[in-house]
Parts: sequence; C-alpha cells; structure tokens
Amino acid sequence: MSKLKVLFMGTPDFAVPTLETLCNSNYDVVGVVTQPDKPKGRGKAMQYTPIKEVALKYNIPVFQPIKLRQDECVEDFKKMDIDFIVVVAFGQILPKEILDMPRYGCINVHSSLLPRYRGAAPIQWTIINGEKETGITTMFMDEGLDTGDILLQERTPITREDTGGTLHDRLANMGAGLLMKTLAGIAEGNIERIKQNDEESNYVGMLNKSHGRIDFSKKACEIELLIRGLNPWPSAFTTLDGKGFKIWKSDIVATKDNDSRVTEDMFKAPVGQIVYVDKSSMLVNTAEGLLDLQEVQLEGKKRMMIEDFLRGFKVSVGTILG
Repeated sequence: MSKLKVLFMGTPDFAVPTLETLCNSNYDVVGVVTQPDKPKGRGKAMQYTPIKEVALKYNIPVFQPIKLRQDECVEDFKKMDIDFIVVVAFGQILPKEILDMPRYGCINVHSSLLPRYRGAAPIQWTIINGEKETGITTMFMDEGLDTGDILLQERTPITREDTGGTLHDRLANMGAGLLMKTLAGIAEGNIERIKQNDEESNYVGMLNKSHGRIDFSKKACEIELLIRGLNPWPSAFTTLDGKGFKIWKSDIVATKDNDSRVTEDMFKAPVGQIVYVDKSSMLVNTAEGLLDLQEVQLEGKKRMMIEDFLRGFKVSVGTILG
C-alpha cells in the first residue's frame, strides 16, 4: 500500500516537532510551505525559517510564497495528488482553492482548546488570563480563522511554574502526537467532527513589545501572570532610574502574615514603589499585594537572579519603578 501524501505548511519553532514526527512516520511529506526568509541580526543576513531548516534536512521541496493565493506554486500543489494538508502556525490564510485540494482535507494543529482562544497568540494569553488548563486542538480547516470543526483535543494543566516558553514547548510536542492520532483516525473513518460553538470563542491578537509594559496599578497576581506569559517574548518590563528593566520572574506577597520582611505600611505605599530591599530580595507595591522580584535584567546587562543584581546595583526603598 502506498504512503498517504502530506503537504506541510508551517513556519516557527512550534511547528518543528510535528514536521519532524511526520518525516519519521509512514506518511510521505511531498512538500513544505513556509514563510519567506527574513533578514536578521546586525548584518541583516537572510535567515531560514525553522521549518525550512527541517525540510532541507530531509530533502523535502520547499515553497516560500509571499502570498499563497497569488502564487504559481498552487499549480504545483495540484499535481502532487495530496491526501492531507497539515497546517501548524503557518502565518497565512488558505484560500478555498487550496482548502478543497487534498483528498482528506486540511488539518490544523492549534495551540489551545478551541473554541476559546482563536487567533495568533493563545499560549501566552491563556497564562496572562489566569487559565488553569489549556491544550491542543486538531480541526478541519475552513475559510474562517480557527473556526473549523474540532477533531481531537488533548489537555494539560497550567502550573504556577509555567511560562510562555515552557508551555510553548510542551504544547508543540503534544501537537505532534495528537496530529498522528488525528490523521490515522480520519483515514480509518472513526473520528467524529464537532462543530464549534461560536458564542464560546475569544479571538486573541498578535503580541508586540508594548504588551509587556507593566502597569503597577494592577494587582500583583495579574502582573505575575503577565510576567510568566510573556517570558521569553516579548518579556515584561518597566524602568528603573530611567533605564529599561525587565522582570523575568516574580512571586506574590498577598499579606504580611508569615513574611518577616513585610509590614502593613508597605501596602499603603504608592503603586510601583520599592518598599523593601535587602541583600537577596526586592518588593514592589501594586494595587493589591506586593510583587517579589526574583529574576531581572537591567538595560545593557544580562539576566540575573535578584541577589546577583543587588550585589552590583544599589537600589533604594522609595524608588518608583516606571
């Protein structure tokens, strides 16, 4: 029996485990479609996308259309006699002409539990919004944005230690496994399609650096979630003595109970004010609770634990961050 043919579409690191798994499976990856190379770094050298690097490793033809619906490569796809198109964080909308092309359909691997968190950055927003769990959804693609019928889902808890980075990596690996179950189930005809309830949906847009600016008039618990969600990119930041000051890790001090550093007056200080400093810790007041800074980075310096930072930089109680 001949292998089922798959055309893969994806671009960033998140898509790599899925493509690697496909390349080492009983499916025939006949082509890879990814975004065009972009200049990067001081020298502005053109850099391959992570997916292109995988494709070249496995000697798979690579297509990099600027706009898929306008590119002549669509004619090449028609000649491939494709069984599946698999899409993982590709970055372009697929026209109906392509959606209708494969024998079994276009399958998307999405990094949230649909229908909630449709859109570009669900991993980060699930942490920022304080969700207790998230997961992976595979779905049939239609002409909408993450609106197609759900096929399979796999869940994972969001722990207090999770960051945008750790959750990204865990979901990327989960997505690879769930896709293989999905393709097998479709080919065997034993997966039920579940229509999404649009009333439960929530679109989340792309992140940019401005999302990381810390507003200390928010609660400490909200700021701590922002810090974790935006680690490693675009990162949460404020300013200290006029310099950029990133906060990579923090904790929350909700009351003065069981913490010898804390007094009741600290909670009455202006928001954003440093209310406590010793050799190994720094506390900042917020609208509700204190933020205990644990890993930071001053502009022009490396990331470091707070005790290492305080060894080389004098910080005074009463200083206002931001």
